[in-house]
Amino acid sequence: MSRMRSMQTDRRQFLRAAATTVAALPLWSATRGISAQRASADPASPADSVSLDIKEFGAVGDGKTNDALAIQQALDRCSVLGGGQVRVPAGEYLMDAIMLHSNTTLHLEAEASLLGSPSLADYPLTQVRLEGHWVKGYMGLISAMDATNIGITGKGKIVGNPAIKGRVDAQNGLRHPALLEFVNCSRVHVEDCVTVQNDMWSIHPVYCDNVLFHNVTVRGGADGIDVDSCSRVVIEGCTFSTGDDCISLKSGRGAEGYAIHRPTEDVRISNCTFADSHWACIGIGSETSGGIRNIHIDHCKCIAARTFAIYIKSRPGRGAFIENIYVSDLDVSGAEQGFLRFNILNSGKQDEFPVPGDEGIPTIRNFNFSNIRVTGVPVLIDGVEINPNKPLEGLSLTDISGTCGKGIFLANIKHAVLRNIGVTGYTGALLNTYNVTGGGLAKAAPLEPAKIPAPISAPSQPYLLH
Repeated sequence: MSRMRSMQTDRRQFLRAAATTVAALPLWSATRGISAQRASADPASPADSVSLDIKEFGAVGDGKTNDALAIQQALDRCSVLGGGQVRVPAGEYLMDAIMLHSNTTLHLEAEASLLGSPSLADYPLTQVRLEGHWVKGYMGLISAMDATNIGITGKGKIVGNPAIKGRVDAQNGLRHPALLEFVNCSRVHVEDCVTVQNDMWSIHPVYCDNVLFHNVTVRGGADGIDVDSCSRVVIEGCTFSTGDDCISLKSGRGAEGYAIHRPTEDVRISNCTFADSHWACIGIGSETSGGIRNIHIDHCKCIAARTFAIYIKSRPGRGAFIENIYVSDLDVSGAEQGFLRFNILNSGKQDEFPVPGDEGIPTIRNFNFSNIRVTGVPVLIDGVEINPNKPLEGLSLTDISGTCGKGIFLANIKHAVLRNIGVTGYTGALLNTYNVTGGGLAKAAPLEPAKIPAPISAPSQPYLLH
């Protein structure tokens, strides 16, 4: 037993040392202008010359024995032998945080479950991103850093421990562990598995490119997948039941995110089903300081949302941009506040170091929504919270049908195009506008302008990454 404790201690020390490397991640600009097609995100399989079973390394799988050392040893050996697959057979495997290496796939058989430890001491401390800032926090249950060509496959489960409550430790302020977290990785694929998380985010890729989530079932008490300053991401055929945004697209907050300037871009979300119990099915923002662009959402079903099915959000002080948003072929029901909302005035907490002046007002342009079918949404579109100093440049709303309690409310928009809006059941005017130009605006009722926040003054000293 003493030898086993020593091995566990050595392993935790190794993971803590490895985790500190994230602080030195390079902060280069992401590749731009590449469309998010599945072919570009679907990685080649790791070398198939190595196939290992975690039970060969001593894993027990009784749900009580801590099998982290055996699982990590299997992953390490697979990596040093050139890459391949590490198999997790049927059983329940209690474990601490583990790390994937390049060219390695962790394959969970259908009756296999990986169970997170209830003790935060089993999750090494490192630099993690929380609400758009790099902060000290606990490593994810399954993590990878600076890795290429990695995967998690199979129909098994990955389960966070319900004993870890909340997103931040009440005693020390440290961010709690995500379930899956990939930092600065390339060619990542997660397929077919089931994730069950507690009160923290389920899946968090940050600074990654060429990422695929395929046929994943995501259940949890917080966000499902947080795409954070990533490029070329495909999320397809996934099913979400979450306590916060099912999918959230982020890119940093305030002067830190603006200085790093790594956008989330070239994202395709298709053939997914969303059920959210606290916020939105898909949230774009509110951490947008690195920019968000080229987002394609299609062939999805939104069956429950505490607020709006689609929520695009930011505020002055973020800077950067949200642009080229394409949403088509959506079925929306069970949305408690409505189908779509824009809030670019006051969403999310203001940063300690905001981007000042008009530069800090996010640039928003080219939002497109077509072939949308809604059932009983209280409000069809709430699009009034837009800053007149930087109006939305380009909004297309076409072929929208179904039933709603109230219609469309728009303010501070240029070049709008509204066509074939065929909803019924609403009270009041179908279209209500303030300072909107474009086509299809006839018979719009006038709106009162939204209250605009006070301008953000320039700091006495320019912000520097620190």
